[in-house]
Amino acid sequence: MDYAKAFITGGIICVIGQILMDQTKLTPARVLVLFVTLGAVLQGMGIYQKIVDFGGAGATVPLPGFGYALAKGAMKDVKEAGLLGAFTGGIKATAGGISGAVFFGYIMALLFNPKTKK
Repeated sequence: MDYAKAFITGGIICVIGQILMDQTKLTPARVLVLFVTLGAVLQGMGIYQKIVDFGGAGATVPLPGFGYALAKGAMKDVKEAGLLGAFTGGIKATAGGISGAVFFGYIMALLFNPKTKK
């Protein structure tokens, strides 16, 4: 059942993103920023945690999940380190994911021949 919940949650997030790109003039980069910001704002309001509790990886892997992790880390560090934690907590919480993305992105660039679109 967990797989079905993750699939449904992630699918809904992806459908929303696709609709935004198809039906509006938003570029993919703006949708990316919107989703990360929305994940952080919803976590700040306590809403995204409920989505994560239901959807698991279906909610934490897509882009709003990154905003969720940033906000959750910042909120945790504010409690522990005060105001400085607002600046350091998000980076500490997402450092592993960012490092992995950079590393594997580099490996893929070495293995394949990336080209820019004309």
